[in-house]
Amino acid sequence: MTHWSALWDEAEAREKALAFDPKRLDPYYLDNPYPWYHALRDFDPVHRCPDGSWFLTRHADVSGIYRDRRMSSDKTREFAPKFGDGPLYTHHTTSLVFNDPPRHTRVRKLIQDAFTPRALAALQPRIEALVDGLLDRAEEAGSMDLVEDFAFALPVEVISDILGVPRADRAPLRDYSLKILGALEPVISDAQLAAGNDAVAEFGGYLDGLIRHRRANPSDDETDILNAMVHGEVDGERLSHEELVQNCIFLLNAGHETTTNLVGNGVAALLDNPAELQDLRANPELIRSAIEEFLRFESSNQLGNRRVTEAVEIGGVEMAEGDYIHLCIGGANRDPEAFPEPDRLDIRRQPNRHLAFGGGIHICIGNTLARMEGAVAVGRLVSRFPGLRRDGDFERGNRARFRGFRRYPVSW
Repeated sequence: MTHWSALWDEAEAREKALAFDPKRLDPYYLDNPYPWYHALRDFDPVHRCPDGSWFLTRHADVSGIYRDRRMSSDKTREFAPKFGDGPLYTHHTTSLVFNDPPRHTRVRKLIQDAFTPRALAALQPRIEALVDGLLDRAEEAGSMDLVEDFAFALPVEVISDILGVPRADRAPLRDYSLKILGALEPVISDAQLAAGNDAVAEFGGYLDGLIRHRRANPSDDETDILNAMVHGEVDGERLSHEELVQNCIFLLNAGHETTTNLVGNGVAALLDNPAELQDLRANPELIRSAIEEFLRFESSNQLGNRRVTEAVEIGGVEMAEGDYIHLCIGGANRDPEAFPEPDRLDIRRQPNRHLAFGGGIHICIGNTLARMEGAVAVGRLVSRFPGLRRDGDFERGNRARFRGFRRYPVSW
């Protein structure tokens, strides 16, 4: 059930679109936002929210903004009143994703040099071994939670390996990530704010020691991304210690959230669409196009934001300097103008110009790694367990910005 016509008549759908407020979301929206996205696109695609911000759901509008240099990703103006001057504010205003050039250019270059094709290729055997080990453990148990035991376990191991986090220290990492990213939701409670601040402070304090150790003890391992970030230079400049700490947190969060939800959402979509699952099993070479379709069909990151730096027209609507825009990635990726039958899972879909990783200068820096992890994880899981099935009730994450499962039990 994804189109508005399955829930409302035309008058109701129009009313839902015109009244839409990302700060006052219907509980059902968090479970299935797509009827709202379709209604907004049909009746109010350049929607003015009650607080004066804009909410965009068309693929052409969203993709155009990603390439538009008149749009700012800097969030200091938004995050100061939301977070105060605590650890969350420091983190989110220092990490790569919420900065503009020239700082963004310098920091991205220093981090990107650590994600060279050669370094990523060297990770492939490690990823395959991790997946096989997780599946060995699952096979012995006879069942598992798709999220906790598999979809999350893989990226946290990979990111921990490349950042040099010892295995004994990895247990709190998912909790840190959920609390830090949870604070990016449109509305948060005092308890969520406090939890997010504590998570940044605790994880930052831990990373401080790792970074100081790597600075004093350089490595010649090409897969040691922390080493590359600590010692790498661009035009004689290195990342500051604060930039290192906050962008290591960013890498954990981005790597965990993207891959965990890609694997969880992808496998759940296959189980809901058995013909597509059968096609993938019969034609395993389709795994890469299947990954692209999972990214489109259930985008891990559903919402992004930009601020207008000079007057501009978007979708036929004039926007003023300073206006704030919500980029609905999940809506853009279900736009029938860009994707025929957008609510249908099609692992052979070509072309597939989804926006799951954003676009322009801010395209996700770890997209190649996430695709690699997703292809190995989903491909080997469905191949190894032909009787794979959901085994009980699942629980969604109940977040607007990030879409995924908190738990999803499976057996075979």
